[in-house]
Amino acid sequence: MRTVAIVLIAAGGSFAQSPAPRPKFDAFEVATIKLTPPDWGGGRYIRMQTAHQLEARNNALKTLIAGAYNLSPLAISGGPAWIESERYDILAKVPGEIRPNLEEQMSMLRELLVDRFKLTFHREPKELPIYALTVAKSGLKIKESTMSPDATPEGPPPLVFVVTPPLLRMPARYATMAELASMLQRAALDRPVVDQTGLTARYDFDLECTADDHVYGGALGRGSEDSTKPGLFAAMQEQLGLKLEAMRGPVQALVIDRVARPTEN
Repeated sequence: MRTVAIVLIAAGGSFAQSPAPRPKFDAFEVATIKLTPPDWGGGRYIRMQTAHQLEARNNALKTLIAGAYNLSPLAISGGPAWIESERYDILAKVPGEIRPNLEEQMSMLRELLVDRFKLTFHREPKELPIYALTVAKSGLKIKESTMSPDATPEGPPPLVFVVTPPLLRMPARYATMAELASMLQRAALDRPVVDQTGLTARYDFDLECTADDHVYGGALGRGSEDSTKPGLFAAMQEQLGLKLEAMRGPVQALVIDRVARPTEN
């Protein structure tokens, strides 16, 4: 009986399957960079369109750098004027069969920008105007997420504003405060946003506000006076229990030393 038991245990071990190894995600398998068509009307974004394809549309190189290095555009200096005026589209295939997480996506984007735009830079500590993200005195009004990040091959939906002027909606799912601060500083606000909430969980929430001078540099104009939705700062306090406070603070800024236009491919 002892011999039989040992054989069965060994046999069970021989049929066990180890999980598939996670790719290193050092670089995209293939990527194309082209100028955005002048008639493009689909907005601006950087996101995974499927589990294996990253797409960026209508981005200036400066906003691509901001996304890849998790910076506010205010914290990026140097380089020629075209890094802000010219718009690019990127279509890239990720390696392996596993969807990369956000940091892995941005790591591959950083490698692509260095390779195709011949980007070189250095870091400098600077004191800049910032927004501190904190929990409001009224207390946090959002609940921790119960969703599974692997529920779909594409993973949780991207943390972005859905723009239907003058209304802005942010349907956030499985998002951290650090990711919220990152999205606000890279895409919506005109200065770095520093997460000082001390919160480490992931949350689901829905934010609705009207456009004001703070969002997208006022490019969307101001919401109508009869709108029932407040501006971004008030909406975050009323709906989320979060506060954005203007102050000055230290930031590791990025200074561009060299950059070149890519050859379309």
